[in-house]
Amino acid sequence: MRTVFMGTPDFAVPCLQRLFDCGCEVCGVFTQPDKPKGRHGVLTAPPVKELALKMGVPVFQPTKMRDGTALEMLKSVQPELVIVVAYGKILPKEILDYPKYGCINIHASLLPKLRGAAPIQWSVINGCKVTGVTSMQMDEGLDTGDMLISREIEIGENETAGELHDRLSALGADVLEETLEALKKGELKPVEQNDAEFTYAPMLSKELSPVDWSLSAREVHNKIRGLSPWPSATAKLGGKTVKLLRSVLTEERGTKPGEIVRADKRLLVACGDLRCIEILQLQAENKKAMPAADYLRGNHVAEGRKSYSGVVGLILAWESRHAKRPFDG
Repeated sequence: MRTVFMGTPDFAVPCLQRLFDCGCEVCGVFTQPDKPKGRHGVLTAPPVKELALKMGVPVFQPTKMRDGTALEMLKSVQPELVIVVAYGKILPKEILDYPKYGCINIHASLLPKLRGAAPIQWSVINGCKVTGVTSMQMDEGLDTGDMLISREIEIGENETAGELHDRLSALGADVLEETLEALKKGELKPVEQNDAEFTYAPMLSKELSPVDWSLSAREVHNKIRGLSPWPSATAKLGGKTVKLLRSVLTEERGTKPGEIVRADKRLLVACGDLRCIEILQLQAENKKAMPAADYLRGNHVAEGRKSYSGVVGLILAWESRHAKRPFDG
């Protein structure tokens, strides 16, 4: 079956590799244009393009999908099926309708939960216990097509989005292979999504990064691991903005949100429910990620106060003279 693969980042690579490993006839690969990367702005190919070129497959990198150019590229290789994995572009109806077997998407959630651009990160931020991968027959909506095959995995209590990303990427390749086998045998049974159960996983941005210490310890912990490694949760420590990359919940307690309860060999911060989280790994500006203990050995944490608004601010400002230093937000 002549197949075109559409994908861009690391997440999509195992799926493309699985197509090659299974002997699938990959007649073309669509991926996003090369982009500048790093301090020097070196033009860098997407990971999917690198694999495609290594395997000797034609690569197409249209900048637009709706001006007819992409459709003509697709027609030039005459696929019977299109596989889409984290491509990063919305496909117009004329492309969705062109292949004989349509377009199948591999989505990193248990649809209809977490439709959208960042399902992995939001599954962690939202404190989900379970997530997974769903293959879907694409339609014109945003992740709204009929579901084909779903497989689930548990999310570890301290697992970061980066770690979950790698596990779901591998699971995605398994789901893709299973879906293609069922397609060949005529055994696929599409299931319509229940729109009443859908949730949305919007694109991430650095605006999400600042930690709100008035949230519960579990909510703060989930945000730290859900935004790790990018865009990373951030807070001010000793007047310096740092990225918080890894944390755990503790049973120790503080007296107010943002209070640094310990800053010796361990960094413990109280949250809105006064339960403490321990920061295990952080990253200072222009520095490599490091254990919090190493950071504390080389950086003095000065006394200071956290900025709040409204009535809470008045109360905490008054109390700050009588309590340990709060973690700056």
